[in-house]
Amino acid sequence: MVSATVQLIAQQNDQFRRGDPNVPGIRVITAGLDHLLKRLDIPQAGLALKVAEFSDFTDANDPHSEHDFGAFEFHGHKCFWKLDLYNTDYSMGCDDPTDLAKTRRVLTIMLAEEY
Repeated sequence: MVSATVQLIAQQNDQFRRGDPNVPGIRVITAGLDHLLKRLDIPQAGLALKVAEFSDFTDANDPHSEHDFGAFEFHGHKCFWKLDLYNTDYSMGCDDPTDLAKTRRVLTIMLAEEY
């Protein structure tokens, strides 16, 4: 059984991934993925949409039920996205990841070979 705290973290992670401005944080892509997008002349918006629409959470890719990792195919390339939760100055983990006033999310999207 998943605790109420874990359920709230998963909900907030989903909100952030889908672009909810009420859940603070930043989104980054790795250098390799950025290079691929430029080489294929693909806008980042398509990649962001793929991550926002991700819903294939399983015990294998989401063992803690926090919706903080996903794997997907993008234009023939295996990609991952990962969410990490930090304090407000991004210097360390947060004390209470459910408190949006104390937590900042970092969504990193990368090519699988960059992991």
